Amino acid sequence: MQKMQNVSQVQECLASFRAKLGLADEQRCEVGLILGTGLGRLADVLSGHAVPFAELPHFPVSTALSHAGFFSCGNLAGVPVLVQSGRCHLFEGFSVSEICMGVRLMQGMGVHTLIVTNAAGALNPVFEAGRLMLATDQINLTGVSPLTGPNCEDWGPRFPDMSQVFDRKLQALAQKAAIGLGLTLERGVYIGVHGPELETPAETRLYRSLGADAIGMSSVLEVICAKHLGLRVLELVCLTNKNLPDCMAPVSIDEVIASSERSAADLARLILALLPDLAARAEC
Repeated sequence: MQKMQNVSQVQECLASFRAKLGLADEQRCEVGLILGTGLGRLADVLSGHAVPFAELPHFPVSTALSHAGFFSCGNLAGVPVLVQSGRCHLFEGFSVSEICMGVRLMQGMGVHTLIVTNAAGALNPVFEAGRLMLATDQINLTGVSPLTGPNCEDWGPRFPDMSQVFDRKLQALAQKAAIGLGLTLERGVYIGVHGPELETPAETRLYRSLGADAIGMSSVLEVICAKHLGLRVLELVCLTNKNLPDCMAPVSIDEVIASSERSAADLARLILALLPDLAARAEC
């Protein structure tokens, strides 16, 4: 039987992480931030310490391009933040428990609010590449779940409710911050697939018919894991390319990374403007 809730490994990883940072058990980070493809810019301005994934027991090291592979713990906009710069994916051959290790580590560090970011292709024909999207819901088409196998009741219920995946109050704060910055923030449904192959025109039509507005190869499992742990979740998507099935243009991963890096400045501005409100209104 597959065991996706790797409690002992997370505890060992957490103990090692605290020791490397010299943190006491009572020291906490309020907000967690996962930076996806090409979106590592925020980690560069974090005033704190960095720990590479490779130095933590049981923690997977990403092989994906533009995923730096380290944690930073410090202050952003005056808020204690734990940043995961880079993530692992199913298409790299990692297990679901490995992919979700970062979220479980963050919860163990006291994180109560999680900001998930990623790069995705736009399925909605009115969305333009280069813009940001606020995820209002998600579709998990990876074929797996981080909750398979025996349930850890200390982490969350056997059947977690998913009727409100992304916190509506956090969404309202993100929209308010975007308006204040003059940024266009689309709203839509994110669909997560296994990858690594990009979608065909026929698949694009299928995903759009399911109600998806953007597509990527990450995040959905992390979000399920976060909801199981009781975290409040906000997801911000960088739309890197536009999928129009009737005139599908070839796209390479290098183009996706370059596009997400161009959007990273807007994403950083939005998160920095948003963080003080997230910390002030967090329900600890």
